Amino acid sequence: MPVKSDKLLDQLTKNNIELQKISIDLISSINDLNKKIDKMLSLFEEAAKNIEKGSVYEEPLSKKLESLLEQNKTIARGLVLLEKYIRDKTSTGFSSSISETKNKPLEF
Repeated sequence: MPVKSDKLLDQLTKNNIELQKISIDLISSINDLNKKIDKMLSLFEEAAKNIEKGSVYEEPLSKKLESLLEQNKTIARGLVLLEKYIRDKTSTGFSSSISETKNKPLEF
């Protein structure tokens, strides 16, 4: 009986040590994540201060964003027109091809 309990005790000790190692790795990863989140938060705070001040970067950025918005509108209009064109051609071509197949005899 003591042999089994010694093995069990050894296994529990090994498992406990492995669990502690994993816990240490997890704590280390969480600490790294906290540092990165702190850096990101400070970056956002600095960006907010620059926007409040009316920083030099604001005007060119807003112009670029407006330009990008106009480009997106133009592309969207083009896609809608292209979709209409394809839909019209597909429905016209599909209905005409149906009528053509009705008039043709089947060939084997």
